[in-house]
Order: sequence, then structure tokens, then C-alpha cells
Amino acid sequence: MNRNIEIFDSTLRDGAQGQGISFSLEDKLKIVRALDDIGIDYIEAGNPGSNPKDMEFFKLVKDIKLNNSKLVAFGSTRKSDIKVEDDINIKSLIEAGTDVVSIFGKSSAFQATDILKTSLSENLKMIEETIKYLKENDKEVIFDAEHFFDGYKENSEYAMSTLKVAKEAGARTLVLCDTNGGTLPNEIKEITSEVVKRFGNIIGIHFHNDIGMAVANSILSVESGISHIQGTFIGVGERCGNTNLSTVIPTIVLKMNIDIKAKEHLQDLTAKARYISEISNIQLEDSAPYIGKAAFAHKGGMHIDAICKTPQSYEHIKPEMVGNKRRFLLSEVSGKSTVLQEIHKIFPNVKKDGEEVKKVTKRLKDLEYEGYQFEGAEGTVELLIRKTIGKYKPFFKLNHFKTMGENPWSNGEFSSTALINVTVDGKTEMTAAEGDGPVNALDKALRKALEVFYPELKEVKLVDYKVRVLDSESTTGAKVRVLIESTDGNESWSTVGVSKDVIQASWIALVDSIEYKLIKDIERKAKAYF
Repeated sequence: MNRNIEIFDSTLRDGAQGQGISFSLEDKLKIVRALDDIGIDYIEAGNPGSNPKDMEFFKLVKDIKLNNSKLVAFGSTRKSDIKVEDDINIKSLIEAGTDVVSIFGKSSAFQATDILKTSLSENLKMIEETIKYLKENDKEVIFDAEHFFDGYKENSEYAMSTLKVAKEAGARTLVLCDTNGGTLPNEIKEITSEVVKRFGNIIGIHFHNDIGMAVANSILSVESGISHIQGTFIGVGERCGNTNLSTVIPTIVLKMNIDIKAKEHLQDLTAKARYISEISNIQLEDSAPYIGKAAFAHKGGMHIDAICKTPQSYEHIKPEMVGNKRRFLLSEVSGKSTVLQEIHKIFPNVKKDGEEVKKVTKRLKDLEYEGYQFEGAEGTVELLIRKTIGKYKPFFKLNHFKTMGENPWSNGEFSSTALINVTVDGKTEMTAAEGDGPVNALDKALRKALEVFYPELKEVKLVDYKVRVLDSESTTGAKVRVLIESTDGNESWSTVGVSKDVIQASWIALVDSIEYKLIKDIERKAKAYF
């Protein structure tokens, strides 16, 4: 299926309506740059008529040079029974200064009469006059036919008339919206095929994910002949989210041979998706297709053995094609082949029957008996291999640390303070930090002390923290296992610590996290040098 399709990203508009998401101006500018880097055709950057922040953003974004993307301002058709030139929201769209505007109008007769409280004829005039006016002001217009699929099933003739009016008024693209996100794939394919047959290759789609079908519906729409896909990166959006572009983009490129601009930047997909998730303050699911940490993770011994022989035995694409990487998960069921693969990432010359493999395997087994679990802690695994084989040098020496918790008289807020003393290359640094809890305070204090010697640690932050109590029925005191996830904005990694004391277990995991980051930076610098 060799044809071109436009990708329209709505992360900054529809995505911003998702629960828990609030973008600052700087956040929005960062995301614009990231989307442009990956070859997105259109970036819907906000609704300038809805709030002052969006209008301020459109003023600032003019200073950014975009290489691949066009910025889009979003708004509605004029209000009922008002001149288009007098509508404040329409004026805001003009003032936003973008070459492209996206206008939504009702394509459902029910929505027009019962929600907008206007007549069907007036609704058509609102669509027509708004698009004509924007065209007269030299705007490229994309028309979002809101509630189109529900409207088509209610009154297909009227739904189609809204598209006809929009096309005749000058809209470049007609976008069919499943606004409630409840339309089934078979209905989507049937209706979209009919619309494409009537209007040709100017049809786009915009799906919500309320029944988990947004990606599937988008793929079926491509088969039906659409030329424009709207969605959000990592699928954020109101209620259950929107079509996940992080899934759709590689699928239509790698599985359907669709030619899109983002095809040339596919190897950056994972990094950009994780970057956007970080800015959005959303924990990316490990199981996310293509970009998740577990997307190419293998645990079963037979699977790993097969992968080592022929990767396509258990991988539908090469992980490098989307910027991800293969992971072998170590556990108590891991065989020598699994352990060897992990060792080869660091020391490629080690033989399968070498002493190194035996030593690492034994050490893994011993630690798992103590309560360690390594399948989600690749940072600790690498450090364990280095320590066991004898290729490890600590980056600092801990002299002392102390954590204190306090519940002040003045308010009910519990706070923690950590004091730490470390030595690096004979130089001692002592510092303190406050945090939301003892672990957060200890993390801040440790990095604050080490940043004096290793400035690159300023980029690192702890993004996830999990505690599991082991042997809870033990009479001698239960052990705890702490798993933390850290990121430097580009890469994420996990480390683990086990102890009878939760602070000590956290400390073990924190130290591994810091040392893993420093080792990776050394490796990157060495590769760049050679």
C-alpha cells in the first residue's frame, strides 16, 4: 500500500485535556521541537480563544524554526446567530498567526439541535461562513467533523451535508471524528469507505479510545483510503485518550508500507516518546507496543535461546528500527545462555563455558535466595556482572549518612531531611537536602554531594519507587525489596536493593542507579572518541 499519509499531532491540545496533564509554556515549546524532530506534519498547538496561556504560547512559538511541521491553531465554528467577523474566538484564531487552523463543527443533527440549541440550517451556515472567512484571511483550513460517526448512524444525509458544505467553503481536509470513542471497527471501515468514495483523498480521521479501538480504527481507516491521521503521542487525551501515534506511526510504516515524513525518523521514536511522557509527567507503560521497556524483553529460556539463533523467531521487527533495544530478563529460571547474553553486552569475548559465566550465575542465584529480583533491574545486573568479574571501580566512598523525619507543630506536613558525607578522589563533600520522605531526601542529598564531582548527575531524577515486603510472616524481621526507576531525560533504567531496613535497601538501589548512569556516560564518551 504505497501512498502518502499526513500525521497530525494533537498532544498539546487534545492531549492536554487528559487527566493529570498540565503543560507549562516551556513544556509546550519542548514538545513542539520534539514533534518537529520526528517528522510530524501538523502540530495542533492549542486553542488561542480558550485561555491566555495558549495565546501567549502562539506568540512565543513564532521564534522557533520548524523543519518538518506546520503549527495549527484550534477553534470552533462561529457561534449561532452572530456574524463570523464579530466572533471573539474566530478573531483569536486570526491573531494566533498560524498558516493552518483546525475548525470543529457539529456533524450530528442531535448535537446541533439538542446541545448547541440551533437549527440544522444554521449549523450548516456556521460551518460554511467560518471556513470561508478563514480562507479569505489566507488560512489553510482543516475541518473536524465532530461526532461524525454517531451523526452518520443517526442521520447519514445530514452528516454528509456538513462535509459537503465544508469542502465547498474551501476546507483542505475533512476529518471524521469518533468523538465519543464508542464506534466499532466494522462500522468505522464501512462508513469511512463510503465517505472516501464520495469525497476522494481529502479525508482524515480522529479517534478516541473509549473502547480500546482507536489504533485499530485508524488502521482500518487507512485501508479505507484516508489520507490524514490525527492522534496524540503516547495516546494521552480526555477520558481514555486518543489514537496513540507512537503505535500508529511504526505500524503503518513497517506493516503497511505507507510513506510518511516520520518514516525517516523512525529510529528516534522510542526516545521521543519517552521524552514526551517525561514532560507530560506520565509513567510510560512497560508493555507499550514498540516503545515500552518490555516491548522486546524476553524471559523464558527457550525464547532467549531461539532469539539468539534467529531474532525473528520471537520479534516481529528489529527493536533498533524504532530506537528500542532487546532485553533478556534474568531470573531464577535463567540458564547459561541468558546469563551469557547479559555478560556479552559488556564483555563480548567471554566464552559460554568460561569461569565468568559460572561466577555470575552463582552470584545471581545467591542474591535471589536473599530476596533480590533482577528481571526489572538492568542497572543492578550490569553492576553485578562488573563486580563479579572484577571490572568495577567505585565512583565514591560513603563516609556517613543520616535521615531525619519531622512533623512540625505549625502544620500537618511531614518532611524529611538527609545529611550525607562522601569522598571522591580524596576530596570530601558534606551536604544536606530536604525531601517529601526519607528516600527522596536521601536521593537529593546524594546527588547534590556528587554533582560537585560529576555535574552530569544534575540531569538524573528518580521517577518511580516500589517497595515489597518479603517473608512477611518471619519472626526475625522481614526483608524489603526496593525497586527504583531513574531517568536522565533520554534514557531510563532500574535498580534494586534488598535489606531488613527500607532505608538501607533504598540506599543500595540509589547507589546502583548513580553508578550505572556514570558508567553509561563513560561508555558514550569513549565511543564518541573512538
